[in-house]
Amino acid sequence: MSKRVYCIAQFLPKPGKEAALFRVLQQLEPNTLREEGCIQYRVTRQITSPFAEGKSFPIVFNEIWSDMACFEAHCQRNEIQDFFATYCLAEDGLAADWNVCVYSDEPQDYDAPKL
Repeated sequence: MSKRVYCIAQFLPKPGKEAALFRVLQQLEPNTLREEGCIQYRVTRQITSPFAEGKSFPIVFNEIWSDMACFEAHCQRNEIQDFFATYCLAEDGLAADWNVCVYSDEPQDYDAPKL
């Protein structure tokens, strides 16, 4: 087990804005990959396959962080906060919706004391 944090950040572009939003998200990669604790930070786009027909937003960041502190520091960087303000929250932004979730590979109550 590890203290790693796995983040899936999904984005639903506004109509006709998928390519533009994907390019903006790609621009976040170089600086983020230099951050302390960043193990993986890759923006991807959904493609078709008869073996993977699930529902998802079409653009997804797959992130792995060494621990929660590093993930939370990343979220507080100006570049990341500016991205959300400009492209998600702003009326003229590129994203219609987004969904950011974090996960752990540790079972619940891992190493918890036995009662």
